[in-house]
Amino acid sequence: MTGFVQIIEFQSSRLDDLKKLVEERREQGPGSALRGTITADRDRPGTYLNIVEFESAEAAAENSNRPETQEMAAKMAELCDGPPKFYNLDLIESWEA
Repeated sequence: MTGFVQIIEFQSSRLDDLKKLVEERREQGPGSALRGTITADRDRPGTYLNIVEFESAEAAAENSNRPETQEMAAKMAELCDGPPKFYNLDLIESWEA
């Protein structure tokens, strides 16, 4: 199985603005991400994780180099209360119920 998952951990007091930004990006048309999920850490209020799945690490790298992705990342950084932390993960196994 191939695949790549990027997790972006961030703190923000402006979640509604971040959700709007993500929605605007989706409306621009499909990118190379297969799926995205935004989650809230129940143990750390104000901490969120954006989980994005790609076909491969190469597809994720290509996506990162797209101008619209770089623009979104810059806008997202402005809405965060500190610098985001990135986790770059090779997919080993995935399942659904």
